[in-house]
Amino acid sequence: MSFYLPLGDDHYRPTRSTESPWDSGMQHGGPPAALLGRVLTVDGLRLARISVDFLGPIPRRDFRIEVSPLKPGRLTTLNEARMIVDGRVAVTARAWHIAPGPQPPVTTPADHADPLPEGDGHVGFPNYEGWGYGEAIEWRATKGELGVADGETHVWTRVRMPLIEGQQIDGQDRALIVADSANGISAVLPMDKWLSIPPTMTTTLLRPAGGEWVHLACRTVLSADGLGLSSGELYDFDGSIGLVAQPLVIRAR
Repeated sequence: MSFYLPLGDDHYRPTRSTESPWDSGMQHGGPPAALLGRVLTVDGLRLARISVDFLGPIPRRDFRIEVSPLKPGRLTTLNEARMIVDGRVAVTARAWHIAPGPQPPVTTPADHADPLPEGDGHVGFPNYEGWGYGEAIEWRATKGELGVADGETHVWTRVRMPLIEGQQIDGQDRALIVADSANGISAVLPMDKWLSIPPTMTTTLLRPAGGEWVHLACRTVLSADGLGLSSGELYDFDGSIGLVAQPLVIRAR
C-alpha cells in the first residue's frame, strides 16, 4: 500500500489512501503537498518552506507533474511544481530550499511536545470512519479529542505507508502528509455539517522529522464573516521541526 503509484514519465496514480473526507472521488491535500515537496527536492539543500495552492477539488485520477526552476543558487533556491489532472492544473507548490552550513555558536533549547500516549491509536477519525486518508495514518491525541469540534487539538501521527510505491518514506514526507490536516484536527464546527476548506497551505520546516512519529499541535479560529485560520506546530521526539498555516473557507454543507 502507498499513497501513489508511479506510472513513469512523471505520471502517477492516486490510491484510496489519498481519499478526501469531503468527497470520496477527490484527494486530501496532504498527499499532494508531500508528493510535490518530494519532486522539488534539491540535492545538497534542505526544504525550508513550501507553499501549496489548491486550485479546486483534486480529482482522485491519474495525473502528471511538471517542475520549473524559478531562482537557482548555491545557498537558496526557489522552484515550482504543478499537478496536472485531465489537462487542468489542480495543485501548485513553490518551495524554498536552503543549504545547510556550519553549526552556529548558540544553540536553541529544545521545545518538546506532550509524550506519546501508550497503547494503540485510532486508524481513521472517531465518528468519521471509512475515508482513505484518515485510515492511512495512526492518530494518538495528547490534548482535545479527535473528531470533536473544540478548536484545539494536539495529536501524534504515524503515517502507515510509503508516499510513493517502491520508495522509502522520509521525514519530510511524514511532516507534509499530515501538515494539511491542521484544520481537520482542530475543527471548530462538526465536519459532517460544515466545510472547513484551505485553498492554500504553507509549511516552514526547521528540519525533517526524525523517526516514524510527527506531533501536530494545532488551533483554529474563525472570523465573523465566514473565514478561518488554522495554525499548527510540528514536532518529533527531539523537539520542534516546523510550523503550518492555512486560511479557511467556512461554509455549511
